[in-house]
Amino acid sequence: MSRNHWATAIFVRSHRAIEAAILVGAFICATFLAFLLRFEFHIPAIFFTYLNYALVTIALVRTVTFITLGLHRSWWGHVSIQDLLRLAIACLSGSAGSIVILRLIGPAGFPRSIFVLDFLICFGLTAAIRVTARLFFEARRRKASRPATNRAIIYGAGDAGIMLAREIRQNLAMPYELCGFVDDDQKKRGSWIQGLRVLGDGTDLQRVSQSLQIQTVLIAIPSVTGTQMTTILKHCSLARVNYKTMPPLGDVIESHGLLNQIRDVAVEDLLGRKPVRLNTDQIRDKLEGRVVLVSGAAGSIGSELCRQIARFSPSVLVAFDAAETPLFYLEKDMRAAFPGVSFRPEIGSIQNRSRLNDVFGRYQPAMVFHAAAYKHVPMMESCPFEAVENNVFGTSVIASCAAEHGVKDFVMISSDKAVHPTNIMGATKRIAELVIRSMQARGTNFVSVRFGNVLGSNGSVVPIFKSQIAAGGPVTITHPDMKRYFMTIPEASQLVLQASTLGAGGEIFVLDMGDPVKISDLATNLILLSGLQPGKDVQIQYTGIRPGEKLYEELQLENEETVATTHEKIKVFSGQALGRAEMDAVVQQLQSACGSHDLGGLVLALKSAVPDYNPSSEILSSAIGDRTGSNPAVAQPTNASRATLPSGALPQGGAGPEFGLAG
Repeated sequence: MSRNHWATAIFVRSHRAIEAAILVGAFICATFLAFLLRFEFHIPAIFFTYLNYALVTIALVRTVTFITLGLHRSWWGHVSIQDLLRLAIACLSGSAGSIVILRLIGPAGFPRSIFVLDFLICFGLTAAIRVTARLFFEARRRKASRPATNRAIIYGAGDAGIMLAREIRQNLAMPYELCGFVDDDQKKRGSWIQGLRVLGDGTDLQRVSQSLQIQTVLIAIPSVTGTQMTTILKHCSLARVNYKTMPPLGDVIESHGLLNQIRDVAVEDLLGRKPVRLNTDQIRDKLEGRVVLVSGAAGSIGSELCRQIARFSPSVLVAFDAAETPLFYLEKDMRAAFPGVSFRPEIGSIQNRSRLNDVFGRYQPAMVFHAAAYKHVPMMESCPFEAVENNVFGTSVIASCAAEHGVKDFVMISSDKAVHPTNIMGATKRIAELVIRSMQARGTNFVSVRFGNVLGSNGSVVPIFKSQIAAGGPVTITHPDMKRYFMTIPEASQLVLQASTLGAGGEIFVLDMGDPVKISDLATNLILLSGLQPGKDVQIQYTGIRPGEKLYEELQLENEETVATTHEKIKVFSGQALGRAEMDAVVQQLQSACGSHDLGGLVLALKSAVPDYNPSSEILSSAIGDRTGSNPAVAQPTNASRATLPSGALPQGGAGPEFGLAG
């Protein structure tokens, strides 16, 4: 044994011996004080014999009891309520054992009240010793070196806030000096928790922060809703303090501590969406050991699907996309994050049947996740033929290739813009859904998954708003009443995987998007998250609705009936479906219109297949002009929308979920 090991062993043994001596001394003191109290501090000489028996017997029995229950090995510097409960049980057991032994060997007529007083005094003394030791050790820790501290308040005096306060006091690496709590529960106002006072609610935050010179607010309400987080954010902004939040308690436990879990408040927190509950066994049965192909794999949804699929150990993961550079970076990320997964990037377009046949023939995938599509609403209004060729013809090509090569499951990513479409993009996605539903007789299970916008996807509203805020504004919004459904990229991808396990073929699954979010509220909150004041530091400008945009999106058609699934966040709709022959006729009409570059014919074909499609006035005027030769064949963005876009950014207001590039 090394010298250090000897030193450690000697220290531990001496430490235990000191603790044992203190405990035995407490037992003797408790018994002596019990006699003093029983006889009002004047013990009659006749009871000295009783006292001697009691001092020896009770001290021995209690020592054995404490050793049996392991209390001689507990750390006094970390005493808890559970430790005090065990202490009470040990003291009570010692008293009971002493009564039995003294009745057997002690003098007759032993005062029974002595045992009651002895138990109470013994428990009080031993508990006081341990609590005092904890206070002493905590005081020593507070005096030890700690990084430059921020004066902080914890927002939320519940379980998470208490745990955070305890962690900050014990962990020297956490650079915070706690000054109290704030909590919106009025019943807690003025109370003391963990030695810290609840100083008020959120409306008092500005006053409290100024009086105590608070620098940081630590938000410790993991179950907070989006509306509540927005309110808290406004309180923090008015108080002009920094603010951070913490994850759900389960995540903290899994990550072994809070230090690396305290983070800046993100826009995702404002949605207040709860973590997704997945049936991982079902997903694993679908994916483990199988070949899976993802089209549009380099896009936001496609790349996240690849990451989520890789967790379930497919035998081969094929990433198919037309975008070379994003696919290159995805390959690097995947090989670093999942070295045990066979990841195969493949360049190609979903419109190229020969290339798809080559890839399908080489890998023989069992599952296909079709995330490739053009998605930007105003841009597709300007390029309607390209939208149809990619979203409709490309979907038809990859779906038929999947059927011909015996793919078992085919999952297409759709959009809420397919419901009552007012733009080319939405109409093409609705027809793509119909194409998928018409192919059920071919042996492959074809399903679609429909959802709304995802936060942070390429070209979506959040990155554009952030770039506008970074440039000092203005933040441009098309209309003050514009609303959209939002969810996070990981949540959307996880639910797509779950939906893939529920379908038998022909279903359109719709993800629970929660409540729609006003784009103006989202912009305001993003400005607040940047530490700026809306309307003061950064202006918000309204530019007018652009071609093809709707004020709000829908997730369900009138003739679609909702059917529950085994997952609370996934519903299945049944409604209009076209037969294979009818669908082939629609595709032929669209091909004819695209081949002749006939915008009027294209709009009529789209309207014929999707009766609830309501073309924008810009598309209609362009179609009429195309027939008369007086106007360009495509709709152009308005001057207002063109002028207000940040450099290099794509239009915002009608952007749907990220489906990847043309794949």
